[in-house]
Amino acid sequence: MSEPLPVYRVTAKNTSTGENKIHDDVTARRYGFRGALVPGVTVYAYMTQPLAAAFGTGWLARGTANVRFKKPVLDGEEVTVTGLVTARDARGVTATLTAATAATPECATLTATIAAGRPTPVNLAAYAEAPLPDPCPEATRARWESVATLGTPRAHYDEAAAEAYLAKVTEALALYRGPDGWVHPGFLLEQGNRAVDRNVAMGPWIHVGSVVRHLGGAHVGERLATRGRVRSLFEKKAGDFVELDLVIVAGEQARPVAHVLHTAIYRLAPPP
Repeated sequence: MSEPLPVYRVTAKNTSTGENKIHDDVTARRYGFRGALVPGVTVYAYMTQPLAAAFGTGWLARGTANVRFKKPVLDGEEVTVTGLVTARDARGVTATLTAATAATPECATLTATIAAGRPTPVNLAAYAEAPLPDPCPEATRARWESVATLGTPRAHYDEAAAEAYLAKVTEALALYRGPDGWVHPGFLLEQGNRAVDRNVAMGPWIHVGSVVRHLGGAHVGERLATRGRVRSLFEKKAGDFVELDLVIVAGEQARPVAHVLHTAIYRLAPPP
């Protein structure tokens, strides 16, 4: 079977705050790109729109997403997100989505599921908290290997933060707004980036993909903390990679709201 999801079109914004120079035109071109890269977490936010529009709180509470960023999206390009429901059965729903621009037919791909039952819980005892390093040490393999528990980034997603984030990613859906609104899944994934760049000091770096499991979701007004550890380190032609195993918790009782496997190139291969 194949059932189309709503098509979503949006003008991409380079939402970087400037700390990662891969989101700067001059640096990105030095590494062989056409221009500054729109952050992967922003592209992911665009790709979640058809899922939230079609499945609502079901996907936000217990859905999954496996996203891979294949080619850059640049500031000002129109992004078209298309998707298909590929399976429906007693276990739930599976869908695939693609983000494309006029220049690139496949910038990112995403496979999503919406389980019929409750998500499998995580063992929160395996994810401790730790203070963020100050100052941040240089991002080296030896540094990553030495870290048993990553420093814990924190965020307060109050109404002002929610409105600022929704404006940043051009999100119009009502289920993210107001005192009972849901925390946007793009904001949750952005906490994966904070687990990377608040724990080490890097030059230009690239988020290449993530696997996300929603564990009940979070709501406007809640305070979030991202606990984690290093899952794997490896090398490819593009550079040195790190994969983090993260759990995002909400509230004073540290309720798990998302589990994320977050992969990044923390040290790019030298530019040509």
